[in-house]
Amino acid sequence: MIKMKEKNNDGKIWLVAIVMFFLGAGGLYLLLYFFPEPFVKTISEQVETRNVTINDSGLSEAVDKIYDAVVVVKTYQNKNLYATGTGFVYKDENNLAYILTNNHVIEKGDSIFIETTTGKAIETKVAGKDVYSDIAVLTVDSKEIDKVASIGSSENAKIGDTVFTVGAPLDADSYSGTVTRGIVSGKNRLVGVSLSNSSSSDMMMSVLQTDAAINSGNSGGPLVNANGEVIGITSLKLASTGVEGMGFAIPIETAIKFATKMEKGEEIKRPLLGISMRDLADAVYLYYPRLNNLEITNGVFIEDVNSGSPADKAGLKDGDIIVEMDGKEVSGIAYLRYLLFNHDIGEKVKVKVLRGKEYKEMTIELTESL
Repeated sequence: MIKMKEKNNDGKIWLVAIVMFFLGAGGLYLLLYFFPEPFVKTISEQVETRNVTINDSGLSEAVDKIYDAVVVVKTYQNKNLYATGTGFVYKDENNLAYILTNNHVIEKGDSIFIETTTGKAIETKVAGKDVYSDIAVLTVDSKEIDKVASIGSSENAKIGDTVFTVGAPLDADSYSGTVTRGIVSGKNRLVGVSLSNSSSSDMMMSVLQTDAAINSGNSGGPLVNANGEVIGITSLKLASTGVEGMGFAIPIETAIKFATKMEKGEEIKRPLLGISMRDLADAVYLYYPRLNNLEITNGVFIEDVNSGSPADKAGLKDGDIIVEMDGKEVSGIAYLRYLLFNHDIGEKVKVKVLRGKEYKEMTIELTESL
């Protein structure tokens, strides 16, 4: 009898529990139905909502500072458009506006025009140009120009700094004023430059490296920092299979140094050695089989020494091989010119040559190029 009584009590407890559950659920439903606002408000207060706006206005302000100082450069031969590039106004003085661009953009033209961001076409005068620095300066009346670029410092730029270009890539009429963004990828890069259509390098230049997109037509345009200041002139594009995002710019300090001389009408003069030369590798395999047993593979082979030249006065002879200049190994003609052009006329330079099987050191007093 006792067991039966406990069983009946268990049944009552379950029945009460079920009834209370449904009563509670029904009561909660009625509360939510007739009075929803307090409960919804409490739940919504526990949820944090964030509206985030990303605004990179700093770069757009920098672009505004330089944009109207940039021009399209159009080079004509016999009234036919020959080449297009980019330039920028860097100076306004004595009613003249001065424009920097690349020599290779204008060198073969008989008339050069610029086109401003307003679409105005203006014929320019060439104040000066130089093939080795790849710098050219154009002038127009100051009244034709709306803005002058601010000049910065490539020396103060750090690897990783944000930079951008403004230019007229590819079709200048369709894409003028194109802005591309990147970073300073490297400084003081030595790159080979061909002064002709040859695949070999004629000289080397020390340049800034950037991953900002640089295409044909960007040549001569500004490389600009995040403050809107020009730190370089876009000049070179390394184009090769599997190579992407490697553009180069002439440091603004180098450009201004040559431009200042051009403004004054001064001729750009460089030191002269007075030799006919060839890369050692070419001399060995193409012209001078007797050199096959050399212990060296890099250097500059002297084919001929001009009588009375600095090289002649220093004692260099035909057949000598220049292996060092300024204590630095000379890999070929391009690097030799780079080292040589770092000197001014009247300075002295030390070279090491291989003559037969003997090394000799000589000092050359430099005179100006012809």
